[in-house]
Amino acid sequence: MSSALTDLYRYPIVQAPMAGGASCPQLAATVSEAGGLGFLAAGYKTPEAMYEEIKQLRGLTDRPFGMNLFMPQPPNPDPAAVAAYGERLAGEAAWYETPLGDPESGSDDAYDAKLAVLLDNPVPVVSFTFGCPTRAVLDALAKVGTRTVVTVTSPVEAQTAQWAGADAVCVQGVEAGGHQGTYSNDPAADGMGVGLGLLSLITLVREYVQIPIIAAGGIMRGSQIAAALSAGAVAAQLGTAFLVCPESGANALHKQAMTDPLFGRTELTRAFSGRPARGLVNRFMREHAPYAPAAYPQLHHMTSGLRKAAAKAGDPQGMALWAGQGHRLARDLPAARLVETLAVELDAARAALGLQPQWGAVS
Repeated sequence: MSSALTDLYRYPIVQAPMAGGASCPQLAATVSEAGGLGFLAAGYKTPEAMYEEIKQLRGLTDRPFGMNLFMPQPPNPDPAAVAAYGERLAGEAAWYETPLGDPESGSDDAYDAKLAVLLDNPVPVVSFTFGCPTRAVLDALAKVGTRTVVTVTSPVEAQTAQWAGADAVCVQGVEAGGHQGTYSNDPAADGMGVGLGLLSLITLVREYVQIPIIAAGGIMRGSQIAAALSAGAVAAQLGTAFLVCPESGANALHKQAMTDPLFGRTELTRAFSGRPARGLVNRFMREHAPYAPAAYPQLHHMTSGLRKAAAKAGDPQGMALWAGQGHRLARDLPAARLVETLAVELDAARAALGLQPQWGAVS
């Protein structure tokens, strides 16, 4: 079951693809060199910029790595709601002295063009978020030697990915930072307690599919990786844990906020992008989340300039501070050292259960 992935890494540690700049070539290369599996994120980039990052990463390491793509989104069902939200954000635009972005800047994230690049210049792994590709796409990637992973948040989504021909699923628990990778953007689910914790979700998905499972959601320590593996995963994907590393391209204010007592909790919100995403609760989220419609990526385009202006002004209260539930456990370590530390903790957790160390981590 696990052979489709285990030759990609020494340690079962995957650095999550974080769109917006955090998952830069330096971070991904360092993680892969250290024995994990580094990832780049194509989201919000042009195909040309994506290809340039691939070339940069290949200049830094010859180890396997992955690239993440966002699936195209359906048309926004309620343009009036988007316009009303824009009116609500007029004060933010005045405060930060920047215009709101055009909500109709595109809903496909140049998906077809990025796929074309990855078919012409294959990478070891491609993962997908916000939906499942067609079998034709997954088969085409398989023919060029690329392994595929689909992000899922339910057993039914995992089944769909298996039927389509994915090599593995990334099972994302509700604890995860950033966007929930659900296939649909259903506002009826908001506030209804929908969203399973990671360990329960892994166990459920194992009952539905036979392909390998990568576990994602709030993982910050090697002991949590051990728990995910015991539940049935073959590897764990960590985002928030790597976001604070010096190699990460995340804004310094974002990194500092992870352990700042001023930001004590996270919530799922549509305020910044129109899709549920977990971030540190700040002023922008408190003031605007109740009014944000289910309109992605329209709201992302609309608020992009505001978020950049807030970062430029040194104001984390106006930024999207994506973070998982374990953010207070973030460690300001170089990425290679973090991989090594997690591996040592993983082997220690196994030893505590009377199991032999499996990965040969050195403390």
